[in-house]
Amino acid sequence: MTPLDQLLEDSIRVAAPPAAVWTLVSDVRRMAEWSPQVTSTRIADGAEPGEGVAFTNRNRYGELEWTTHARILRYEPEREIAFRIDENWAVWSFLLRPDGTEGTVLTQRRSTPDGISELATELAEGFLGGMDSFTEVLREGMRETLVAIKATAEA
Repeated sequence: MTPLDQLLEDSIRVAAPPAAVWTLVSDVRRMAEWSPQVTSTRIADGAEPGEGVAFTNRNRYGELEWTTHARILRYEPEREIAFRIDENWAVWSFLLRPDGTEGTVLTQRRSTPDGISELATELAEGFLGGMDSFTEVLREGMRETLVAIKATAEA
């Protein structure tokens, strides 16, 4: 198992109910507001987010910029949104659960149930500082994304 094959996961408590947090994370077009890597997201054919809907992300890391293509795999209101990136096969998700008070525990996860594509492995090694280094960048980016979503939800 390489570092990019690992399950990456981070959680944060948000002082807002799941419905309010869902309104934010369920619209993939807003990801650029929070993610340090995503600069824009566009949904195919002007569709609204939902299961089966395709979208593209424009990404940046340092001087590098690239586009990824994704499809929403799961869209369960106030519970989970998950999408698979075509280029590297990674499945990214946000899971929401009530925290027992008035808040939400928000978890961001990156899983690789089909492994990582050879293309993604080569790009990580050749252009993104190597797999170990880029995995740490992804972990840090998850934390930054969660903190930013929390700030938006609690504002």
